[in-house]
Amino acid sequence: MTRAVVFAYHDVGVRCLSVLLDAGVDVALVVTHTDAPGDTIWFDSVAQLAARYDIPTVTPDDPNTPEFVEKIRALTPDFLFSFYYKLMLKAPLLALPKRGALNMHGSLLPQYRGRVPVNWAIIHGERETGATLHYMTEKPDAGAIVDQQAVPILRDDTAAEVMRKLTCAAEATLHRALPDLISGTATATAQDLTQGGYFGGRRPEHGRIDWSQPAQSIHNLIRAVAPPYPGAHTTLAGKPARLLRSRVVGTQAAVTSPALLCDGKTFHAVCGDGGMLRILELELDGQIIAPADFVQQYGRHSIPLI
Repeated sequence: MTRAVVFAYHDVGVRCLSVLLDAGVDVALVVTHTDAPGDTIWFDSVAQLAARYDIPTVTPDDPNTPEFVEKIRALTPDFLFSFYYKLMLKAPLLALPKRGALNMHGSLLPQYRGRVPVNWAIIHGERETGATLHYMTEKPDAGAIVDQQAVPILRDDTAAEVMRKLTCAAEATLHRALPDLISGTATATAQDLTQGGYFGGRRPEHGRIDWSQPAQSIHNLIRAVAPPYPGAHTTLAGKPARLLRSRVVGTQAAVTSPALLCDGKTFHAVCGDGGMLRILELELDGQIIAPADFVQQYGRHSIPLI
């Protein structure tokens, strides 16, 4: 029987672990994360899935310590799998499995190597992304590709919506590739690392809107960081505001500088190129506000966006 140690988190972790279990792989250990206090947990639990199958689960702060490496060595795995596990696995761990260590990455490698690839792809206006199963090396997301599956990014998709598609793509990719991995007949294609690029993580402050940007660029930011992510934020009438959902509309505004317009029925934002966004959901000072309530409090005049 094929034996694996699985490092996993998030929905992709749950679905890919499910594929291994469905195929009869002996999962000797699941390594996952403790949910951080204050995090918005909007995804399924790898630990709960492992518990249903009586699989031992651990949550080390650092999986690369000599002691932990020896723990994995004693399990004599054929494979290590990493499915949306947050921490890098270093060379001593990667050298342990007899038949390789593989990762499921959330982009069409070599595009968008590194952190939060779905969010970066949306910010850059991509119309496609996907899931890639590849061998792990010390250099992140650089190993040879076993298989990948593309998914579309529709023009108004949020990151959460794309993540749902990507989760299905990851499951399908692993399900398709696993029989050949188990039989030893899988092939892999080296990446051309001159293509694509490496991207770092994002923090809530990176969601601040630069209103000098074109409407399309601002729309991409809004949907890339929409809840459950921290959201695109600005200051409106002297108060903190988050723009949670938007749509680009073709109208060119009569107003010549960035401003919020409200007629009591809809919100529109004028952007740096004169293009307009319809703001479908607006949070002001921590509360969702309807257009009618906004007009009652602030009137119908345009409010500058800075």
